[in-house]
Amino acid sequence: MKKEDIRRNVKARKCLLNDEERCSAAESVFARLEALAAFMLADKILVYHSLPDELSTHSFLDKWGTRKRFFLPRVNGVNLDILPYDRSRLHLGSFHIEEPDGTETVPVEQIEMIIVPAVAYDRNGNRVGRGRGYYDRLLSSSAAVKVGVGYDFQLVDEIDAEPHDVPVDIVITQTRTIVRR
Repeated sequence: MKKEDIRRNVKARKCLLNDEERCSAAESVFARLEALAAFMLADKILVYHSLPDELSTHSFLDKWGTRKRFFLPRVNGVNLDILPYDRSRLHLGSFHIEEPDGTETVPVEQIEMIIVPAVAYDRNGNRVGRGRGYYDRLLSSSAAVKVGVGYDFQLVDEIDAEPHDVPVDIVITQTRTIVRR
């Protein structure tokens, strides 16, 4: 299936979810994430600040915000800057995503885990993003554990990876945790 077809299908499935299903899925996925040894050991974690159509990260950020050092991405041209997460210092940035204020960027090499948003994943860790390549550019220079999170229906049979695509190490949905070897 082509990436555009995957994007269209996943978007349609997300429209069918009600608030209870969205909340329940986020709770299940992040409970699975919290059980990972890699999460327990990580201190500096890059997380996305979810859009309404994405698996919500808001409760997860609130729950762990005093025990882990979270960072959020901020669009800077064609790249992503990494800044400390502070709920009181967010503004509506590029693509209507809440982004951190400030100038204290952190090199990606200091991040131990990256929670990667995507439209879809496959069992090999390949992902379909929104098509602009921000995360592929960021992930290509990172040794951090890369974790993809999503709804069960965001796990597809196969994604045709392109040379610039960077797979995730772990994919987590409500009912599955897939560790890529």
